[in-house]
Amino acid sequence: MVFRIVLFVLATALTAAHFFRAGSYGLLALSVATPLLFLYKSRWSLMLLQLAAYCASANWLITILLLVQMRQQLGRPWTTAAIILGTVTLLTFVAGWLMNSRCMRARYQ
Repeated sequence: MVFRIVLFVLATALTAAHFFRAGSYGLLALSVATPLLFLYKSRWSLMLLQLAAYCASANWLITILLLVQMRQQLGRPWTTAAIILGTVTLLTFVAGWLMNSRCMRARYQ
């Protein structure tokens, strides 16, 4: 269970860094505060954590599409950036998916 929480916090930190770079300080604060939901031992907090991870994954997918499109228009290489952001997207999605595991559901009833 510790691995699942650490993976989620890592995904949240990457998302917070993305919002910081974009200058979206409200979303940055929301990203930093999201792991605090682990302190509430109820099913709704686990569902909110999962929803946050899936929304962050969707945000990463949009970022990939925009970055690849921009780099292609400028004639710059884009494959490395797409691979890195794709890995971050997968990590964030898996972090949300692992929130639905049996041990997490047993602890957050």
